[in-house]
Amino acid sequence: MDAALRCANFEERRDKALELFAEKGFGQVSMRELAAHLGLTAGSLYHHFPSKQHLLFDLIEELFEELLATLNPGRRAQQQTLGEVIAAHWGLHAERPLQFRLAERDLCCLSAEQQVHIGQLRQQYESALLRLLVPKATLRGKALEVTAHVIANLLNSLPGWLQASQLPQAQGLALMESMLLGGIERTLRGESLNSMA
Repeated sequence: MDAALRCANFEERRDKALELFAEKGFGQVSMRELAAHLGLTAGSLYHHFPSKQHLLFDLIEELFEELLATLNPGRRAQQQTLGEVIAAHWGLHAERPLQFRLAERDLCCLSAEQQVHIGQLRQQYESALLRLLVPKATLRGKALEVTAHVIANLLNSLPGWLQASQLPQAQGLALMESMLLGGIERTLRGESLNSMA
């Protein structure tokens, strides 16, 4: 079997495993069930994947690497607009909804070391988002860090909710942009915080 075919088979099995994990929950899938779902024997499964947990880690790690890429580290952060970031998250969610579900629901099933690694990727992602926000913000310090954390959560949750709402794609994306951009601009100027003082 040539390398291209092996790679295609690996990707196909990985996608099938992702579907099963997303449907049933990682903890509810046994190695025997996973092997049967992939058309393998339980013994040969280990030849393709070191462990079930390793496969979950690979799927979640890939998602966070893609999230980092949405913040376009190749460009200077000041050149990227929030609208571009929102559209990139919308598109990524449309491409990988099952990975978002796994990352939200089954992250706790990873080993402590794997969770630390994913946490580091998330921190890099939020730091890149923070660099994008800083030029527009009057907020500083911890308030700005918390704002970046909340925006990251919204960027990763809103597409799923809106795409499930059955709104036409253009209308869902426009609604997400409206909600996020309006809230972000007001928060970064500190308007809501200053009014409470």
